[in-house]
Amino acid sequence: LKEPFRLSPRGVLRRSPHPLASDSAQAAAMFTRFVEPGRLAVVTYGPCAGKMCTVVDIVDQKRVVVDGPESLTGVPRHMMPVKRLSLTDLCTRIPRGAREKTLRSGLEREEVLQKWSQTAWAKKIRAKEVRAELTDFERFGLVVARRKRASEAKAVLKKEKKAKP
Repeated sequence: LKEPFRLSPRGVLRRSPHPLASDSAQAAAMFTRFVEPGRLAVVTYGPCAGKMCTVVDIVDQKRVVVDGPESLTGVPRHMMPVKRLSLTDLCTRIPRGAREKTLRSGLEREEVLQKWSQTAWAKKIRAKEVRAELTDFERFGLVVARRKRASEAKAVLKKEKKAKP
């Protein structure tokens, strides 16, 4: 990184410009999740909330056409505002406006949905779903197990503290 101040040709001390402000290519490289055909996304609002979809076509600045495909994710092909999508890092190579068969083959060829299921984001969503489906008794068992783990950790720390003096 550059120094925060520099000496001008006249000998006046001036503040240096931000190191990333002059290099637009480097600044553009920081953002990688572009709205493009083939981009995998999570629907955040509406009847398909929480489901995966793929951007198939771009309608205008604020709207895109998405498709599940419905047989894999349960999202039918429809137009949706970009605000209601959370774009992921995963992308498949498909042409703009690809039909469902082309999309399905592209997702299977590049194993995009398998890669998605291995991400921390997908695991967190899955854990949230599992926790929401717990019965009352299973929630109670979870509380008991958490208490037991905490008391065992406390006992170990107490032993270490006594042995340390």
